[in-house]
Amino acid sequence: MVNPVNPKFNSFFTKYYSRFVRFANSYVRSMDVAEDLTTEAFMIYWDNKDNLSADSNIEAYILTIIKNKCLNYLKQTERRSRILTDMGSYAQWELDVRISSLEACDPEEIFSEEIQQIVRDTLAKLPQRTIDIFVESRYKEKSHKEIAEMFGITTKGVEFHISKALSLLRLNLKDYLSAWIALFFILNK
Repeated sequence: MVNPVNPKFNSFFTKYYSRFVRFANSYVRSMDVAEDLTTEAFMIYWDNKDNLSADSNIEAYILTIIKNKCLNYLKQTERRSRILTDMGSYAQWELDVRISSLEACDPEEIFSEEIQQIVRDTLAKLPQRTIDIFVESRYKEKSHKEIAEMFGITTKGVEFHISKALSLLRLNLKDYLSAWIALFFILNK
């Protein structure tokens, strides 16, 4: 059985492999990656050896392949790093927005006259029974069961009226989102 690998190539591989790996490793900073890139470069050389001229500088040819593979690897690493940095920057920006929004939140503003007027106007558009149930729940802090008994309806009926009022308030206070969120949490005890 004939060995398909040229003994001259074996000698060349043995002589230069570790040098090329060290070269690659000095850039990619990973011995495993450097070995993979060097092996790939030797394989590319082997596949293309018949297309090279007889006076080709094989060492320079393989080293050029390794150099290009290292560049590609480093560019991919840089892209990955940039993406992770961008994701981190976005997360930081989003956190900063939440912090500044909360810092800008003025509890007195939540109950400003303008917002209170919107709440009054919104509630005035609802049927009287819905207003009465909402007021008992949110302002007088009565339980759903107490309200149900008071109005002679089920607790599901109470939930329906409160949900109806909250939906309309949400719609009318959409421009006051931060105020609405605070109002919602205060009123949803």
